[in-house]
Order: sequence, then structure tokens, then C-alpha cells
Amino acid sequence: MSALDFTPTGTATPWAPRVLRQAGFEAKVALRNGEQLLLTLLLPALVLVGVTRVTSLDLGDGDRPALAFGGVVALAVVSTAFTGQAIGTGFDRRNGVLRLLATSPLGRSGLLAGKVLSVLALVVVQVVVLGVVAVFVGWEPSLHLLAAVPAILLGVAAFTSLGLLLAGTVRAEGTLAVANFVWVLLLAGGGLVLPSPLAPVTDLLPSGALGTAVREALATGRVSVLPLIVLAVWALACSAACARWFRWE
Repeated sequence: MSALDFTPTGTATPWAPRVLRQAGFEAKVALRNGEQLLLTLLLPALVLVGVTRVTSLDLGDGDRPALAFGGVVALAVVSTAFTGQAIGTGFDRRNGVLRLLATSPLGRSGLLAGKVLSVLALVVVQVVVLGVVAVFVGWEPSLHLLAAVPAILLGVAAFTSLGLLLAGTVRAEGTLAVANFVWVLLLAGGGLVLPSPLAPVTDLLPSGALGTAVREALATGRVSVLPLIVLAVWALACSAACARWFRWE
């Protein structure tokens, strides 16, 4: 009788494809969720139309539709990277999904990388959809959008880290309340869509830095260095805090 052969017949899927599949799965779930679509697309689109049409609102110096579009792109980044990610991750953590995925071949690093990539994919969708809306309210597409890419990428890094930090340290119900409250607070006075009267303070916040950088880029085509530095510092600090305090269950 011959010995049994327990040699595996296949090889494990490499890390990168696993991360891409996880990112695609999370992005599809978000796009199929009505509440997520309300937060990430419908409300920013309504804000875009509103701030463009209400001329009494001071958007700063420059082309009004471009400034409005820049501010709403910043709002969309916060909606997806912070609010949506915090709420989704918070309830996954409560339901034990994070713990199970963290012990799968995907691993913790793969799970976090997948979340960041899913946010980037959703932000691309948001920019395209909101860009179409912006054209209808008077924005003329230009290469100025490319100048906003560094701020958008750093904004995604900073606010995703901040959202994960909230989801990994606070109970799901508390995360839901805090994430929604912060979204409203940043929309009202965080320097995202409109220049804030508290600019010396908000310029040091990730919301103010993101809003300033994206609005400046779309209105003038210039890359604002100081807001990028602020966003980079927040991204590094929040990432370090996540590594230190994030709890998987």
C-alpha cells in the first residue's frame, strides 16, 4: 500500500490580488448601500448646486463653480474616507467581522490596505459624478483637477486613518453618532466647502487643509504646499494612533 500524499495541489493567492478583491468587495457593498449613496453622492451633489446658486455665500476669490466643485470634492472625501468608513468598520467590528477577516489569509495589513483602496475607488467615482454635476452648474473642466490629486490622496490617507481610529476605539453606536455629528460640524464650519471665519484654527485641521488645497487647485491650478504638509502630519499621526490603539473586537 502506497503512502498517502498530502502535498498541496495548488498555491495560495498572492497578497496583492487578495487585497484588490477585498477592495472591490467593499466598494461594491458601499455602492449598493442606499445610506452610503446618500452620504457620498446625493448630499454632496445637493451642496454643490446650492453653494453655486446661492451667490450670497462667500466662496473666496476665483471662478465660483470651480471653487464650489473643489469644496464639494473635499466634502466627498470626508464623507467616504471618514464618515462612511468609520460607520461601516465600527459595525463590522461589533459583529465580529473584523476579527474573522483579520485571522484569514488576507490578514490585518491586507484588510486595512483593502479598505484604503476601496475608499480611493469610491472617491474616483465621486469626482466623476460630481464633475458631471459641476459642468451643469457652470464649471469648465480643465487640467487644474490634476493639481488637486496630491491633496485628495493625502486627504484620503488622513481621514481614513481618522475614521478607522474612531471605529477601532469607540462602540459602534457611539461611532455612528460621532461620525455623523463631525460630518455636519465640518460641513458647517470646518473649512471644507466654504472658507472658515476661524481660518487660523481650521487651517491646522485636516478639514481646513483639505478644503483649502482642493479649492485652490481647481480655481487656480496651483498646488498649495502648506495644506499638504498639514494633511501629511495628520495622516502620519492618525496612522500611528491606529497602530497603537485600534482594537479588532
